[in-house]
Amino acid sequence: MARLAGKVALISGGARGQGAVEARLFAREGAKVVFGDILDDEGKHVEEEIRAQGGKAIYVHLDVTQAQDWQRAVQTAESRYGRLDILVNNAGITMRGTIEETSEADWDRIMAINLKGVFLGTKYAIPAMRRAGGGSIINISSGAGIAPAPGTSAAYAATKGGVRIFSKATAVQHAKDNIRCNSVHPGPVDTPMVRGPQTDPARLAELTGRVPLGRLGTSEEIASGVLYLASDESSYVTGSELVIDGGRTAQ
Repeated sequence: MARLAGKVALISGGARGQGAVEARLFAREGAKVVFGDILDDEGKHVEEEIRAQGGKAIYVHLDVTQAQDWQRAVQTAESRYGRLDILVNNAGITMRGTIEETSEADWDRIMAINLKGVFLGTKYAIPAMRRAGGGSIINISSGAGIAPAPGTSAAYAATKGGVRIFSKATAVQHAKDNIRCNSVHPGPVDTPMVRGPQTDPARLAELTGRVPLGRLGTSEEIASGVLYLASDESSYVTGSELVIDGGRTAQ
């Protein structure tokens, strides 16, 4: 039986990369998926792809820093599919540079997308999940939210550490509503952001060298962990951290 049969999921940052992989996987596992992004053309393409394979999906424009976009996305889930059971706060950006090299504008931007975005998604999903009788919120943090590598942006690490603790606070406050909340902490993953044309081969080798398993992860490996937390298989898991990093933070 499909692991998400009868469930409705909302995923941010779903037009490409990790979020698109999650949207496709959730649809294959029986969920009705609403997913959003600011990359509308790419998002529409993923929607068409999922539907062509027999899945149920709706793409919506979603700037995670805008409350009204989140309200519309949640309303779409409830009006089109009748409920909301799962939220994956997946959207996020990264940046490079030391503390001294980080501008105030850069700090504000990464905080708005990576941390405020998670807050707003959670804030507007909770009433809908309460109406559905409960739900599961999965916040994509990072290994940097537990143990930043020496070259990791402090601003990025701060947002991901914030997501980690915000997830625990959400879990404790909303257990009474039968709403679970957990964070996922990926290590270096083989995405265009990591392995792009601008990527320095020495940096790639350094990244891989920090991973005891000796390789980058895949988006599919991360999405499998997210699927577990979204499903009823994890019904006793809340306030927890799922680290999927090839052993990097264990050192």
